[in-house]
Amino acid sequence: MRGEIEVLQPGLFTSLQDRGRFGFQNFGVPRSGVMDLYSMKICNLILGNPPDAAVLEFTFQGPELKFLHDAQITLSGGEFMASLDGKAVSRFEVLNIPAGSILKIGPTKNGLRGYMGIKNGFFEEKIMESHSWYEGITQKSRLVKGDFLYFTPVYKEISASHAALKPQMAYLNTDEIVVFAGPEWENVPVELQQEILKQEFTLHQSSNRMAFRVNEKIPNALEQIVTGPVIPGTVQFTPGGDLIILGNDCQTTGGYPRILQVSEKGLQILSQKIPGKKFRFKLEELI
Repeated sequence: MRGEIEVLQPGLFTSLQDRGRFGFQNFGVPRSGVMDLYSMKICNLILGNPPDAAVLEFTFQGPELKFLHDAQITLSGGEFMASLDGKAVSRFEVLNIPAGSILKIGPTKNGLRGYMGIKNGFFEEKIMESHSWYEGITQKSRLVKGDFLYFTPVYKEISASHAALKPQMAYLNTDEIVVFAGPEWENVPVELQQEILKQEFTLHQSSNRMAFRVNEKIPNALEQIVTGPVIPGTVQFTPGGDLIILGNDCQTTGGYPRILQVSEKGLQILSQKIPGKKFRFKLEELI
């Protein structure tokens, strides 16, 4: 028997994501996957799921969901206002959801993206070894009103444990983004390198799962490169002086100089920044 969840309101940019697709970039297929990997792992750890079980990812405003069968869920990620049948609920707990209950996840109070995991994971077809939604690859790219989500119903409540889990969420307020030298970093004049590393950048409102953009421009006289491979976290330097930090839904090749590569933790931090927030790069050497 499959459990069902009816989508009463989809929230913003809500999609099903797991770790993503690996091994298909040579075919032009983006990696996709959750923007905040730590929050996905926390959801699944609390529920006793495999660490890569798919979760719902929502941005700035969460969905409103009606559970047609009993379920157990956990919320993680940014600090979103949430209620179950009108009663406030918290992140990082197992929430026992009786059939007929309505979960409302409102706007964020801190952070940009939130996550909802469900006991035993969601029923969703794997395409190229991943459940992650992406337009042109999967049937859906985001939730819409009237959709249904499917899962394995749970008929026994998870009892309280004496074990305590205290997620480290300080990164929601961190401004330092660790980066490593990219393939074309050595082509950047030393003075310009120093300027980039000293600059305080402001996240542009157009930032999304495909790329993070910044408001500030830096003069750029670098020659363009022959199209080369890029991955999430690659920092491209355009002829117009824009820095583009590629996200999980980015293309697989690009022709702009790849001056830096953001660390996995850095991408996690950026994924939780609301447009208008500021950050700086911290260059570290690969060991």
